[in-house]
Amino acid sequence: MKKFIDSFINVWKIEELKNRILLTLGLLLVYRFGAQVTLPGIDATKLTNLTNQTDEGIGWLINVFTGGAFSQASVFALGIMPYISASIVVQLMGIAVPYLQKLQKDGESGRKKINQITRWLTILITLVQGPGYIYNLYRTLPGEAFMLTGPTFIFSSVLILVTGTIFAMWLGEKITDKGIGNGISLLIMVGIIARMPQAFIQEFSSRTSQANGGVMMIVIELILWFLVIIACILLVMAVRKIPVQYARRTVSGDFEEDMMGGNRQFIPLKLNASGVMPIIFAQAIMFIPAAVSGLAKESDTALSIAGMFNDPFGLVYNIVFALLIVIFTYFYTAITVPTNKMADDLKRSGGFIPGVKPGVETGDYLDKIMSLITFPGSLFLALVAVFPAVAVSLLGVQGAWGYFYGGTSLLIMVGVAIDTIQQINSYLLNKHYDGLMKSGKNRKAVA
Repeated sequence: MKKFIDSFINVWKIEELKNRILLTLGLLLVYRFGAQVTLPGIDATKLTNLTNQTDEGIGWLINVFTGGAFSQASVFALGIMPYISASIVVQLMGIAVPYLQKLQKDGESGRKKINQITRWLTILITLVQGPGYIYNLYRTLPGEAFMLTGPTFIFSSVLILVTGTIFAMWLGEKITDKGIGNGISLLIMVGIIARMPQAFIQEFSSRTSQANGGVMMIVIELILWFLVIIACILLVMAVRKIPVQYARRTVSGDFEEDMMGGNRQFIPLKLNASGVMPIIFAQAIMFIPAAVSGLAKESDTALSIAGMFNDPFGLVYNIVFALLIVIFTYFYTAITVPTNKMADDLKRSGGFIPGVKPGVETGDYLDKIMSLITFPGSLFLALVAVFPAVAVSLLGVQGAWGYFYGGTSLLIMVGVAIDTIQQINSYLLNKHYDGLMKSGKNRKAVA
């Protein structure tokens, strides 16, 4: 503990790192402040119906990723999610569109053009989602909640929502460039954490005031929660190390001597190379049945389907959800882990995997290893994603608190926290200070 405190003190001894952390905290504070500013023309005291809409189910998931801005009819009501959607679309289009494939190979200039395309697509997506959000306000809120009506209100509100998303995107990019950590991910994580205290207070109140297990049950829940966090950390950090031999040229130029004198390194293949993207894709697909059944005529079948896919803690919902996560894990890993390119780069740099011929056979070998480790990784990811339903069913956890037992929210928090700690470690180690992590994979990865 003392070593951790000493490392924490060392953070403030590095002027650049201190300034980056303070800038990051300041920009995050601006984002949280904006999430509390209600759209002009709406009475902030009459949002009860909108808040009730986001108390559970899909509405709660949407609200938590905007840090509560969705239920506040805020200028940041759409949050950073349109930018995330645009990034996913551009990434997927990069598989089929030759122009984007060319940009991906153009280095820094290509990356800048891709970022610009993503920004414009973000604006288009927000222009579609903005009117939909305003329509939901009209359906949800009472008439007296609107101090302005008509086309003027709709136009100004959509314009403000688009501006809010662009500003949030700008904040994220500034954090990435001038602050510490990945800005977009930090904005999402801060929004998720902002909902955690309220969810825990509701759970604590339910357990203690209704004689529903009392403080002992709260302790059990917290222990289980920490165990789930540890499991998520293991999932994020787990890698399969593929040994690689690099030839070291000697004065004599003897080939055998090069091979014997080579430097031994590793290719780290992540157990979960796709991160939380399979959960996001699967979650998007899970919205479709409920939406389609809602548009259909009110029949028993349509109502039954809507009920099953509107209940994130239901059995059918979670079985389908888990299967989709496994499928999307394989799909996303296949398009984001270029094993053939890794093999070509390895061959050009004079490296090889012992016992495997360079080139095509190395690519096939890496692809086989990725397929083998992706299977347990996808099952583990699916288990983490559906664990909130397990916690609600077996322990009787309240829905709002149950979401923090797994799924996208917990994985994002763990992943962003690890990435931020690694960046801070890099600064500390470069200045010859001990990192925040004295041992373990996290420190080794940085060192």
